[in-house]
Amino acid sequence: MAKTDFKYRHGTQEKLGILLVNLGSPEKPTASAVRRYLAEFLWDSRVVDTPRWLWWLILHLVILRIRPKRSAMSYQKVWTDQGSPLIATSRLQTQAIEKVLQKKFRGNVIVDLAMRYGKPSIRDGLNALRKAGARRLLILPMYPQYSATTTASVFDEVTNVLRDWRWLPDLRFINQYHDHPKYITALANSVRQHWDQNGRAEKLLFSFHGIPQRYVDSGDPYYCHCLKTARLTAEALQLAEDQWQVVFQSRFGREPWLQPYCDKTLQQLPSQGIKSVEIICPGFSADCLETIEEINMENRALFLEAGGESFHYIPALNASNEHIDALSEVLTAHSFGWPETMPNWDAGTRAVEENISRARALKKGAKL
Repeated sequence: MAKTDFKYRHGTQEKLGILLVNLGSPEKPTASAVRRYLAEFLWDSRVVDTPRWLWWLILHLVILRIRPKRSAMSYQKVWTDQGSPLIATSRLQTQAIEKVLQKKFRGNVIVDLAMRYGKPSIRDGLNALRKAGARRLLILPMYPQYSATTTASVFDEVTNVLRDWRWLPDLRFINQYHDHPKYITALANSVRQHWDQNGRAEKLLFSFHGIPQRYVDSGDPYYCHCLKTARLTAEALQLAEDQWQVVFQSRFGREPWLQPYCDKTLQQLPSQGIKSVEIICPGFSADCLETIEEINMENRALFLEAGGESFHYIPALNASNEHIDALSEVLTAHSFGWPETMPNWDAGTRAVEENISRARALKKGAKL
């Protein structure tokens, strides 16, 4: 995008723009759409840091020839009338958060949605906020636990887009909220609600998306963030140490990933006398393929086939009131000090001042 695509206009009312970013999804549950999505996702060096020449060969000559058809079949199991469950829920979250913050900040905020891979893109989201008058940008990757594979990748793409802007906005970036009190409370209450409706299982598993062990050994704090989220939630629920466990799902490739593995653990628990389990996935802010299909279908089957008797998946926080409240609190804390969030900021008075400023500028010879 050319640096001259957006021109400064005197008197434009400034607003605070918030961009929520999640991972993304294919546009359709078809092999061709999944292939396009995976080609973008798996080419990200934050996700797979294998030397580019070697990874190009593996990706294009092996993975993209085999995996799209299989993954498309998985997406077909979870697809809804609104399309991808991740994107549909993310839109609901965006609308709900904007409603809360519009009221809190007297209409001086705009909230938009983007996906790191696929559509709506980060470029489209940032451009929409700029067009709406956002001069201050707050970016929230919807990953509670920081990882270079997710959060840092969002930062890379945001800055990649902004490098083409001639007039840069004020920018803030939220890189984690894994231990935010309201987030922990929302998680704990979702478990309590599940208990009220279904009773308690013998063990509660906290399943997080895995990453290669090598990434953690190189300094990624993700593992520690996951453990802290689980520990704080277990403490809020007053669980004994033998009543809960952290596991990691969705591994890919042959190298060691974070352990213990979710699927292997579920296959082992019945032989250890654990016949009933419940699983919550705190790293997923919205239900998606990895929670609906991988956990609640594939892993459920593994547990029951191994001799388990009762398996319950506790849904992601999605667009629940407590989740929206928690995310709004995170955003409010990180926007503190910006004009739109200050009690004495008056959009009407500011608009009058901007009009006077515009008239003065035009009189002095300004073109816009």
